[in-house]
Amino acid sequence: MIVTRFAPSPSGRLHLGHAYSAVMARKAGDKMRLRIDDLDPGRSRDEFIQPIFDDLKWLGVAHDGEVLRESQRLDRYDDALDELAARGLVYPCFCTRSDIAAALTAPHGDPGAHYPGTCRGLPDNPDRRASTPHSWRLDAARALLEVGGLPQWVERDGTPFTANQGDLGDAILARKDAPSSYHLACVLDDADSGVTLVVRGADLRQSTPIQRLLQMLLGLPEPRYLHHRLVTFDDGRRLAKRDKAPTLQAMRDEGVDGVTLAKSLADQSLPLGFRLIEPT
Repeated sequence: MIVTRFAPSPSGRLHLGHAYSAVMARKAGDKMRLRIDDLDPGRSRDEFIQPIFDDLKWLGVAHDGEVLRESQRLDRYDDALDELAARGLVYPCFCTRSDIAAALTAPHGDPGAHYPGTCRGLPDNPDRRASTPHSWRLDAARALLEVGGLPQWVERDGTPFTANQGDLGDAILARKDAPSSYHLACVLDDADSGVTLVVRGADLRQSTPIQRLLQMLLGLPEPRYLHHRLVTFDDGRRLAKRDKAPTLQAMRDEGVDGVTLAKSLADQSLPLGFRLIEPT
């Protein structure tokens, strides 16, 4: 049985790109879970949760089982982080974003690095120990040694992939203002929901190497992946909430039939003014 999931963030109203992803997940799975990715306190708003349900109902896209909310699973993420820390695979990072930017532009910095490693292997310091780190990072080099090689995964069509060394930096797993990163929460949620096929936009393919590494470290099941094309405007502009992309609510108010729209999306047919692209 193929189990997929749709995992929108309640940071605004859904648009056509979200509808396409939901339809693709529903079409690809025997069952589809619904998850609300509401971990980011700076962006998530409770008032945008009910509209997600309303939009999916309008599209005729049904989910299976209970809705999972990440904000209600903080203990699960804490336990996983503690496990990785106990194994010496996580370290505290005291760098701010400006610190990291400055390090990457310094003469010795590598502008292509995910993170310059400033806090990796810092000696114990009582003053630092008493302060709260800005984040907790995965020690990717140690993690790769533990799993014995670069992560691999398989797309739904059977195409195998192996991560490149450059794909794997010391990713943030938690921040002082957020109890878990997208990467850590995502792999735990998918595993606990029984997801066997991760359906998401091709712009998130770059997240797969670090997530596969976390799955290997935590002994989680390995799903397959379907990274679908992205919906854009005809001129190639991305759809984004911050750029005021037309919402599903606006389309509904204009008299668009949601079920008919969903059937068109499943057949790869988009409304006038939009197209599908494969990101470069």
